[in-house]
This record gives sequence, structure tokens and C-alpha cells, in this order.
Amino acid sequence: MLFPYTYVPHQIERMHRFINFTFYQVWCRAPKAGPYSLSLFDANPPLKEVMESFAYSHRKQGDLFSSRIQAIYEDFAKLPRAEIVQFKRWYQSNNDIEQACGNGAGSSLARYAEIEVDHPELSGLLKSFFKNLYSADLLGLKGLREKIGDIDDHYHAFMEVNNTGKCPFCGISDMLGVFHKKKREAYDHYLPKALYPFNTINFRNLAPACHHCNSNYKTTKDPAFVPKDPARGLNRRKAFYPYATAGHTIEIAIDFSTPDVDRLTPADIQFAFGPATVHEEIETWREVYSIDERYKAKCCSGDAKDWLEQVRIMRDTHGIDPAAWLASVQQQAEKSLVANSNFLKKAFLESCEKAGIFDAISEVT
Repeated sequence: MLFPYTYVPHQIERMHRFINFTFYQVWCRAPKAGPYSLSLFDANPPLKEVMESFAYSHRKQGDLFSSRIQAIYEDFAKLPRAEIVQFKRWYQSNNDIEQACGNGAGSSLARYAEIEVDHPELSGLLKSFFKNLYSADLLGLKGLREKIGDIDDHYHAFMEVNNTGKCPFCGISDMLGVFHKKKREAYDHYLPKALYPFNTINFRNLAPACHHCNSNYKTTKDPAFVPKDPARGLNRRKAFYPYATAGHTIEIAIDFSTPDVDRLTPADIQFAFGPATVHEEIETWREVYSIDERYKAKCCSGDAKDWLEQVRIMRDTHGIDPAAWLASVQQQAEKSLVANSNFLKKAFLESCEKAGIFDAISEVT
């Protein structure tokens, strides 16, 4: 991840607080609370109003929401105390996204596959509930929307703060922003909703991403685990946290196996990424978003040819030495990393200089 997002608080977070209440105060108390009833929500009047509106409106998504809550409650009612404690541990771990990304001590992530081993029926109910929780049909219901606000409004407020205009996961794709009034990018479930319960509507796990990152490359890849290897089994790994408050600057160096940069192919390019302090996070990022493939394609495209042509134009038209122009590009990248793909343009031109291509340009009269 080239840079982290700034987290933007919003009314829509209330939906996740509703789920927190449902989990801790309703489901986890089921073994001692008696038969299911709406009185279980008395301590949270806004949520109780939502549950009552769903009970009487007979809208499909509202009915499904309330009926699934009841079905899960009835399964939780059968659990012994030790298993309730385990579910609480899983819920907490799955919602501490920063800890999960850092693979910190005590992070005990639970995927549906793990829950299914001992709780096949309950795992299915949780999957049905949480996978459908992030749904426009549900979140758009009047009784709920009045309480939590609108996700499009959240996106607009989010982009007013996070206004670089580029996707932080790749740095090369434009993002729809505040001037696109009726359109927005999709929110990526960083820990995929197809794999993980409990955090579907946690906005610390939801991050806007460009279409290519979200739908073409990441899809359901899991940043928290190394891809399954039959010889190694499942292994945890570190990943960048989308809302990290401590920034990092990705370092990119490129090596060419040929000096003929006008005819580069992906096979001619090798990348080295830094800094070493976030090596594991970088490797995860490269795998999840197919970074090498995408950056190599950029270096072999018309964009990279144009970067080199700018060097020639600045020399021929303005008398600016290629090394001086590179210094200018480096300054631009320091000031604005992702504008005009400066981070990759800088690395590409530095590699051209290292390969002696600038010398060849300077020798041309």
C-alpha cells in the first residue's frame, strides 16, 4: 500500500455498534436470557426501534435481518460458557483490524472455515447473516437509514479528507471523488466478507478501492494469510493496515536486463521494494494486488515511453540536462508521490540513468 487512508468518523458507524450490541448483549447472553423477544433490545432504544420497524413492515430484507438474528440467538442459547468465551475472543480479534494486519500477539482470527469445524449449523447462519449485512437493500431501508445515515454520504465525506485522487492500494488508478456526485468507488472488505464473520460493517475493515484493485486483482484474497500451500498449511502474515496513523514511504528500484527501454517487455524488468522495516507487509501487498505485474505493464506502456521522451524534449527544447530533469522529477515525487504516477516515473528514470541511457541521450546531437 503506497499510503494509508485517514479514517473519517461518520454516523454510519452506528450500524456496527448495533451489531456489537446484538452480539454481546443479545447473542452472548442467550444461554441465560430465556426465549427470544424484542425486549432483549430494551437497553438500546434506537436498535429496538429498528427491530420493531422490521417486525411490522414485512420488507424482505428487514424480515431476513430480524429472523437471522433470532436463529443465531437460538443456536447461541445452546452453547456452554467456554464456547461463548471463545466466540467473544473471535469477535474481538476479527474486529481489531489493525492488530489483525500486524499479526500481533493474541490475534486469534476466526474464519467461517474454523467455526464450521465445531459449529457447522451456526457457521452457516453467521455466514448468511454477515455476508448480507453489507447490502444496499438492507442499509437503504427507511427505518434503518434514518438511524445510520447513508453510505454515499459517508463516501463523499471520506473523499473530502482523502483527496489525493488516486487509489492507495496501487497508486496508478484514479478514484472517483467529491466532484463525482452520483458515482463512487466500491468499498473493499479488506478482510474478505466471504471468509470472515463479525466485521462486515466495520468501517475499519472497509476501504474504498479502485475497480482494478477491488474486482480484478484482490477479489477474495486474504491479506492475513499466506496463500494456501499443501506443504506448509495456513500461515499468518503481516499486511498494511489501510488506516495506519504511522506512515511509510515505499522505496522502488528497477533493474533492466536490456538497455533498449523503447522495447521493454515485462521479462526485462526486476523490482526491489523497501524499506526493510516493512518487508513482510510489502510482500503481502505485492501478492494481493499483483503489484509487479501492474507496474511492469506500466513501464512497458506508452506512459513510460513518454517519461523518457520528456527527458529528450527537455534537453532538445529547453537545454535541460537529463540529470537535472531527473532531479526535478525526484522533487515532484517527494512533494506528490502519486500524482502522474510520480513514484513509478521516478524509479523508471533513475533506472534509465543507472543503465547509461541518459548518457546515450546526452551524446545525441
